Amino acid sequence: MRALLLALSLIGLTAGSAMADECGDLVEKVASETGAKVDQQRSDYASFTSGEDMTLTLACSAPNFSSVGAQFRGASPPERYYALFGRAGHAVTGIDATTITEAAHRAQETATRMRHSNVDLGGARVTCSAMVSPDKGPLTLCAVIENSNRS
Repeated sequence: MRALLLALSLIGLTAGSAMADECGDLVEKVASETGAKVDQQRSDYASFTSGEDMTLTLACSAPNFSSVGAQFRGASPPERYYALFGRAGHAVTGIDATTITEAAHRAQETATRMRHSNVDLGGARVTCSAMVSPDKGPLTLCAVIENSNRS
């Protein structure tokens, strides 16, 4: 019985370590592809800063699906926001950065009218929201979320 408990403990530690390693690899990949500075990093999450008005957040769900979000303080993000988001999305999903950037433009344009919008890509969903925070003012939030549809 003691041997079984020890084996289960080791398997749990190994799985947790593998998840942390995979997330660490994604953090490095996002930082490398975007030039964003890592602010916080945990075994399943990281946040980044890219300039005064843009941040990124990474949620690692290894072996499941991960996601990366981009936040902009303002209602009308500049092109550099979309380019940053596309590169971060590419780092996480492997989908071409230009494809993600174009999907974000479409989703954001609809979100400005409807507050929220999704665009499905093979293997991921781009989702954007437009909102006004009482303490931060207008915010633009987009995320690309991996999914199982790899067609």
